[in-house]
Amino acid sequence: MHRTAAYAATSATAPLAPWSLERRDPRAGEVLIDIRYCGICHSDLHTVRGEWGPVDYPLVPGHEIVGHVAAVGEGVTKYRVGDAVGVGCFVDSCRRCAQCAAGEEQYCEQGMVATYGSVDPSTGEVTQGGYSTRITVHQDYVLR
Repeated sequence: MHRTAAYAATSATAPLAPWSLERRDPRAGEVLIDIRYCGICHSDLHTVRGEWGPVDYPLVPGHEIVGHVAAVGEGVTKYRVGDAVGVGCFVDSCRRCAQCAAGEEQYCEQGMVATYGSVDPSTGEVTQGGYSTRITVHQDYVLR
């Protein structure tokens, strides 16, 4: 586990504030990314304010992530430590249903896993985004 500094929303009206969370070591097929930059998107603001539905606070937003691979899990073939990479709006899906097989993971029958604010089916925890110093993501959802 990696203690990770972040900025989190604790309510719909409070400003983002320093917070920390644990990022797991990469499992098979995953990469750990040291985040260098994260864009600010209107969707981050709407989500934090609770304008698009209920929010499980504290929440670390941010889905326009750029950084470098810090570690790779077993079987990772697409990236190596040191590679410059990016992460977008989602970090996982079932990768088995018809939609995933067709490259339409955003319509995953099991539910795609958003970069923040989704429940990670492998851990049961709410995903936390890129307003942090690192993130662990499956290699299929990382961009060069």
